[in-house]
Amino acid sequence: MRQDQLKNSRLKTFMPQRGSAFLAGLLLSFSAGVSLADDEYHPEMGPQAEQTKHSDEVFSPDPDYADEAYDAEAQIEIYGGKKAVHTPRPLLELGRPQYQAGPLTKTSPVFGERNRTATALAVYGDIRTAVAFNDNNGRDFHRLAARANFDIDLKITGTERIHAFVRPLDRNNQFSGIDFGGDTDGINDELLLDGNLETLFFEGDFGSIWAGLSGKPSNFDLPFAVGKMPLLFQNGVWMEDAFTGFAFTIPARNSRLFDISNFDITFFAGFDDVSSQAIRRADGTIADDEVHLYGVASFWELLGGYAEVDYAFIDAQNEFDDLDHHNFSASFTKRISDFASTSVRVMSTFGQDPIGREKTAGGTMVMWENSLITSKPSTYIPYMNLFAGFDRPLSVARDNGGLLKTIGINFETDGLTGFPTLDDSGHDAYGGAIGLNYLFGLDKQIVLEFAGLRLMDRENPLGTARDDQVAIGFRYQEPLNRSVIFRFDAIKGWRDDDDNISGIRMELRRKF
Repeated sequence: MRQDQLKNSRLKTFMPQRGSAFLAGLLLSFSAGVSLADDEYHPEMGPQAEQTKHSDEVFSPDPDYADEAYDAEAQIEIYGGKKAVHTPRPLLELGRPQYQAGPLTKTSPVFGERNRTATALAVYGDIRTAVAFNDNNGRDFHRLAARANFDIDLKITGTERIHAFVRPLDRNNQFSGIDFGGDTDGINDELLLDGNLETLFFEGDFGSIWAGLSGKPSNFDLPFAVGKMPLLFQNGVWMEDAFTGFAFTIPARNSRLFDISNFDITFFAGFDDVSSQAIRRADGTIADDEVHLYGVASFWELLGGYAEVDYAFIDAQNEFDDLDHHNFSASFTKRISDFASTSVRVMSTFGQDPIGREKTAGGTMVMWENSLITSKPSTYIPYMNLFAGFDRPLSVARDNGGLLKTIGINFETDGLTGFPTLDDSGHDAYGGAIGLNYLFGLDKQIVLEFAGLRLMDRENPLGTARDDQVAIGFRYQEPLNRSVIFRFDAIKGWRDDDDNISGIRMELRRKF
């Protein structure tokens, strides 16, 4: 009762006060020797508040620990044994640092009192170095390669920033490194330097910008981005690309009528650097400067689960004008009691009508992803992911990997050493992966997986697979310290009517 009385007393006493007026009244009260609850004190207050008389009964004395020895470990245990984790800092950090304790540096009202600047520049990312021994597509080769990923982030206000991303050690998805041994004649080394910006965009919130310019509180949020920006939807299955364009989102809506607790709708358009796998030049390279893209992606929390519904129109230009097509996708993720978490995804590519050439896009992909809920649901995770691809389903835009990269580790390349995989296109094929993901005490990871696929039409294969394929894959990861991660991968695959594949690789990843 004392806590409830104290809460009510504070609420009624402090609700009407405002900043300097309250402080002035407080000082006046003390100077006159009058308590806040005395009858002589009559503060200005709103019509919905009333003054409450002071009562000593709602207060109790502070605890006395004079007879108890201080125990630092016991104090940490109060918070579940948690303590500060010293994470690696960015390579370069100017201005207000991120995730640091106060005091914070002073902000500036350059863009208005309600959208104050807190300028900061940070450069962060990672450097990956890996060695692999691969037997892929009938070629035995060994490779030592390196890749650097640098994010450059200029924060302007709490909601506005300019962001860039560079990969200085690779060019056109070819990475700096050395080929040695195997079928390699001697040692071939190549240093590929690239100063091009992979992304460069501005993002912010129109609501915050309007509040700063008008000096009035904003009653809406409208986040947006413009420039060469990365977009990823449906875990990268439907889209994973960086293109030049814009996007904006109508966020955090709900509907009591339809029992929708939250939904967001994002509209986007791209006009350059759109990596559509369906639009290729005669030499096989993606014609990313000949594609426009318009679409909408939506996220819904409803029916005790999470849904995504997306649509995009791929508008090919000039000589590729007849390769226009549509792409629609819907997914739903839900936990089934205490048994499993399941996700169903359907993606359809349709509407392409080429003139005098072969169709490059058109088909449907169905995915069903499942993970069992065990007695250790956060660390011991058996999984089973299945797929069926009819004809030629495609992502809207993708600059790495194929549709099946999330089905399992045997379909996922490392993006560095040319590590072999099963056919990840999903064209006219069905299959899946069964595996176990074990995270120990969240300090290391082991994945063991069996995966395979079968073609629906062996006479006329549409993907890279000529016939059925199966593989066993293994992965081990462990942080060596707060900044360095060690990873080991191995794969052994058997491919009918084609050369078998195998590979082992080791990688060190330095984060900063």
